[in-house]
Amino acid sequence: MSTGDMRPVVRLLTAVERTERQERTLARIRTECERTDARFAEQGIALDVSITRALDELAEGAPSTGLCPAYSYAFYQVVAAHFSAPADLGAWRRPAWFSTLDDELARHGVPSDLLPGTFLFSGPPLRLPHPGDAVPAIGTLPARRAAALAAAYASVLDRLDPEFRDAARRFADVMRGEAREWESACRRGANPDTLLFWFH
Repeated sequence: MSTGDMRPVVRLLTAVERTERQERTLARIRTECERTDARFAEQGIALDVSITRALDELAEGAPSTGLCPAYSYAFYQVVAAHFSAPADLGAWRRPAWFSTLDDELARHGVPSDLLPGTFLFSGPPLRLPHPGDAVPAIGTLPARRAAALAAAYASVLDRLDPEFRDAARRFADVMRGEAREWESACRRGANPDTLLFWFH
């Protein structure tokens, strides 16, 4: 998970004419994409479209395929250039497990827009070619909702099945911290409006 202002990310990828600063940022992101391509090659992972090429196609507004994970990896690198350093929320072998967690939280009255499955896999704010598999997956949550999420989860912790308690507590703790950071940033005139979640 990382936090930041999504507007510069969207502007970079949708600009008709980029500023010099945007071009420099895009060059740095391209270098990161090249590194990821090299790492994948060392691991024997072959994508139909390289991540570097996917970045260029996204910047041009012309993806060459409708199904490839490279575009999600490229988008993540664009976000990483603008957002905070990522925080690790944990490791889950099956993203589908969150559906069961959703059911448990909903049963105790947590609103649907605050259920993990709703925001963890909601997709990026721009239309990207589908990754084609369960991962990588991208989700977003408005930062202003972090406090409500923390409060909702904390209020039901004692009633949750023990299988789900640790995960719910972790989300509540992290979101409580994110809510404080968001409020502090807003007082300083910043706008870290988005929490981005990345499963890979």
